[in-house]
Amino acid sequence: MADLLRKIDGRAVKVSTGELRLATAGLVVEKIEADWRTRLLAVLTNPNVAYLLMLIGIYGLLLEGYNPGALLPGVAGGICLLLALYAFQVLSVNYAGLALMLLGLVLVVAEAFVPSFGALGIGGTAAFVIGSIILLDTGVPGFEVARSLIVGMALAGALVALLIATYFARSRRRPVVTGTEQLLDECATAISAFERTGPVRVRGEIWNAVSRVPVKEGERLRILRVDGLTLEVEPETRSERR
Repeated sequence: MADLLRKIDGRAVKVSTGELRLATAGLVVEKIEADWRTRLLAVLTNPNVAYLLMLIGIYGLLLEGYNPGALLPGVAGGICLLLALYAFQVLSVNYAGLALMLLGLVLVVAEAFVPSFGALGIGGTAAFVIGSIILLDTGVPGFEVARSLIVGMALAGALVALLIATYFARSRRRPVVTGTEQLLDECATAISAFERTGPVRVRGEIWNAVSRVPVKEGERLRILRVDGLTLEVEPETRSERR
């Protein structure tokens, strides 16, 4: 600093009011340290930090919506989202990029509920990446989101969408284990002999059953149809012969 002041002493510079000659010899340098508040705000307004705070806030609120009463995701998400909005107020934000990011996150989440076979997830990831790139509308070095951070978050979002799609695809192929459909895969046992109607036992429960042929006591029966609280059955051995 001392060497710089010595070298610029006497140099003429042009200002709005005309030419000004610098007199820097013998100037006293006074250092002012930033307080904790200034340092904290400097961290919050870092584009990468603001970007992460926004994502944490959005995902936190989404988790709170999926699990009402969890409290922690909602509280943390709300705080992070407000801090991100403060940072974006200071930074030069392109709202088209912000809207694309929000649209991308909505599409990735919608992939879990709409059978789009990955179309929503891919479109959401593309919108998220494009929105992240154009989020900060400035060419000043240091005031843009790191490309590595954007790629990392995009890959994480795509991986989540892929896992969700894979999970739901597997769940669709699994056999039904509840409700009326599950009863059609079970076998009933006649509690007593009956001609047309009588009681049967299915998985420890007693049901009223209707059969077109006589049924013997203890005979295994195949369930053909469920009508309310009544089962339509037929002897298992006869159905196998058919």
